[in-house]
Amino acid sequence: MENTLGLEIIEVVEQAAIASARWMGKGEKNTADEVAVEAMRERMNKIYMRGRIVIGEGERDDAPMLYIGEEVGICSQPDAKNFCNPDELIEIDIAVDPCEGTNLVAYGQPGSMAVLAISQKGGLFAAPDFYMKKLAAPPAAKGKVDINKSATENLKILSEALDRGIDELVVVVMKRERHNDLIKEIRDAGARVQLISDGDVGAAISCGFAGTNIHALMGIGAAPEGVISAAAMRALGGHFQGQLIYDPAIVKTGLIGESKQANLDRLKSMNINDPDKVYDAHELASGETVLFAACGITTGNLMQGVRFFQGGARTQSLVISNQSRTARFVDTIHMFDKQPKELQLH
Repeated sequence: MENTLGLEIIEVVEQAAIASARWMGKGEKNTADEVAVEAMRERMNKIYMRGRIVIGEGERDDAPMLYIGEEVGICSQPDAKNFCNPDELIEIDIAVDPCEGTNLVAYGQPGSMAVLAISQKGGLFAAPDFYMKKLAAPPAAKGKVDINKSATENLKILSEALDRGIDELVVVVMKRERHNDLIKEIRDAGARVQLISDGDVGAAISCGFAGTNIHALMGIGAAPEGVISAAAMRALGGHFQGQLIYDPAIVKTGLIGESKQANLDRLKSMNINDPDKVYDAHELASGETVLFAACGITTGNLMQGVRFFQGGARTQSLVISNQSRTARFVDTIHMFDKQPKELQLH
């Protein structure tokens, strides 16, 4: 699967990032997201595959493109028989976030990305559009820290696993009212907190790389993005745990669902019978082969954002595979219809 789709999925996230980056700093977060969705879907539908969106822009009634359950790829098109024999191709589940961090793009802030994860059919957890309590940490701490432990306990474990003082640790937390006590506990334990307004996928993945100066992600964020993060962290060998949050009183704002009981009923209808289960990366991304791809929209800890020049653009992408056990950074110059005077290599 990596050999067949590796380059193509990079181009998928590149096209989404370029489209969204044109709206960077314009204060139009919905437009930045919409154009990313359109560009991602257009490129995805040119790939020789039988793909199905398991995490996307919402249910069919709420999202016209890349909705949950939508079939994508050239072999899912009405005239597919003119191009391929669908029965010969493996079925692929796809999780997408064409513009992870729409506010970051709208206001020209760092860390937004176009991201996706793919695996064989059934290889990605079809997370409901709820929230998720998350814990990400470097490979050295895998299986040692635990989401059921307090932040103080996990910081002590992390300090020992990484052989550094607690005061040298940096924990990323989303700036939300629900995290006030968590932020205080982390600071009281002696660690440093990096607050982010949006986009915790990049923060989770940064824990898997040395030199990013990010040592943990803690707190509650969107569940679909948790699955995408888990796919990357599984391939990187890092630690990731997630627990669904279905009680509006815990999240305080933004939780989809009328009530705690209504959310529990929805989970049961999705055959999630243990709503409090803690999932690890292998459970959220269980497929034999898992691929993750991202392209920076605005510059973040891991990747440069899209840089436009006359007649083209330059992007930086990341593709991670558990099959080849690689994390590749891809630097690409895109030449548009108008021929550039020179390629920008600096």
